[in-house]
Amino acid sequence: MDKIEKRLEQVHQLIAAIRANRDEMVAIAVRDTGFTRRECNMEIDVVLTRLQGFDEMVIPFAERQPMCGPEQEVALVLPYNGSAWLNTAIISIYMVGNRVRVKFASLGSEIARLTESFYQTIFGDAICFDYTGGRNFLDKAVANPNIPAICLFGTDEYAIHYLDSIKALGKKFVFEGPGKDPFIVFPGANLEDAARELAFTKYLYAGQTCTAPERVYLHESIHDDFLELFLDFSRAVKVGDPEDPATEMGPVASPRAVAAIKAQLKDAVDRGARIALGGKIEGNLVYPTVVINVSQDMLGMQDETFGPVAFISSFDTVEEVSRLARDNRYGLRAAIYGGDKEVQSLGEDLVGEPYCHQVSEMTFGCFGTVAVNQSRTESWAGAFVSKPVGGYGYSGWIWETVDDRFILKQGPKLLSLETSIPNFS
Repeated sequence: MDKIEKRLEQVHQLIAAIRANRDEMVAIAVRDTGFTRRECNMEIDVVLTRLQGFDEMVIPFAERQPMCGPEQEVALVLPYNGSAWLNTAIISIYMVGNRVRVKFASLGSEIARLTESFYQTIFGDAICFDYTGGRNFLDKAVANPNIPAICLFGTDEYAIHYLDSIKALGKKFVFEGPGKDPFIVFPGANLEDAARELAFTKYLYAGQTCTAPERVYLHESIHDDFLELFLDFSRAVKVGDPEDPATEMGPVASPRAVAAIKAQLKDAVDRGARIALGGKIEGNLVYPTVVINVSQDMLGMQDETFGPVAFISSFDTVEEVSRLARDNRYGLRAAIYGGDKEVQSLGEDLVGEPYCHQVSEMTFGCFGTVAVNQSRTESWAGAFVSKPVGGYGYSGWIWETVDDRFILKQGPKLLSLETSIPNFS
């Protein structure tokens, strides 16, 4: 217990360092990511709460031991869509006793340097930062015999290239990937609350989160009323310079994401959809955009958007919307709003198992998290600390070899548990 208590003491030192350097962290994160000052401040509040949540994990973590030996380390590849929250992923792996080698995205190089300055003082060489290019870092991590596990945040197209190497070398590969999250509204919902929640989660970080709602399904009976409310909230979003404290939404960070958004909008309009709001793109600044009259086979309903664009469709029955929600290769999170028992039943039907589990093949048509009349903030509380995160299909998986047999696991997971083993001593 003394070792884990020492690690917890270090986490509290990290909390103090983040608090003491908050203004600098926000300023650098705004420059690195393009997220607004408002969003970066919000992210620091979230990460401080989550880091404090490790206090409650001391007993369960004390019953486990790291999967790494003294000379080994876990390789962690982080995404570009974050700054402060990335500390939670690093610490989850470290708290169970592993050494960690961390790779920030190139867009976060300045925030990485600042974070590293905290970590060197607090954690010494137990947590190392690596500035090798992303592909080179992963290739070296796969080949390195002293790295038994790799945790990657990224795209499924990128991750899948490592399947043969991971199989051949018997390593563990934990992948957290995209979402194409459905947002479903039934009669009986508080339409104003649901529309406000949709606008908040859709435009937060300019839609650049894996849990941003991207497919909106509205029951025919409330479609027009809800749409009017959502359009009002969308028009009210203050778009502009991320440095301006009044700005609520800034640009999209990735030119690749901008190109995908343009392609999805063109495909939708060419096939009969209508842009009810927005559609304006200036460089990387994508204005809040609402597309209606969409069909399930459009690019905007199938491929991740990762931007401030909502594609809206209507449905008539529970059975119909269940089929539509399941019809995607991603299965991270679903949100449902409504007022009768059918809504709760749909939530139970869509959600997968509470924790990741072995599957015979990629599992589609269910979600790692399903929130019924619950905000994203509520349903994501404690993520990466005490709440398992992840999904099905190409939203995430684990590859590992157990007893000389390669297995696939899917569902929500904790990086801490997946990089440790039960302590049998």
